[in-house]
Amino acid sequence: MGTKTILIFDDDVNILEICSIVLEHFGYRVAISETSHNVIERVAEVQPDLVLMDNWIPAIGGVEATRLLKAHPIYHDIPVIFSSANLNLEKLAQDAGADTFLEKPFDLDVLESTVKKMLA
Repeated sequence: MGTKTILIFDDDVNILEICSIVLEHFGYRVAISETSHNVIERVAEVQPDLVLMDNWIPAIGGVEATRLLKAHPIYHDIPVIFSSANLNLEKLAQDAGADTFLEKPFDLDVLESTVKKMLA
C-alpha cells in the first residue's frame, strides 16, 4: 500500500511545522502550502491521499479552495479535513464540501486519529 501523503494548506508556519512533525512521526509523508490560489496545481504535483485545509489561508480561502478540489473531475475523491478556529466550523466545512473538520486549536492525538480515520 505504501506511505500515505498528506498535503497541508495553512498560512501559519507554526501549525505547518507542528503538524508536519507529528504526522511524519506517525509515518505519513507530508507536503505543505502556505497559500490556496494554486490548490489544483499543488494537488496535481503532490498527489496526496488526504488534504488538511485551513479556512483562513490566502489567497482564495479554504472554502473556495475545497470547493475547487471537490468539483475537480480527477481529485474530487481526495478526503479533505477542514480546519479553523471559527465558531461555525461545521457549517463552513459542509458548505465547502469537506469530508470532516478539525477545530483549532486541536489536540495532536485528535489530529492523528482524524487523519487515520479519513485514510482508512
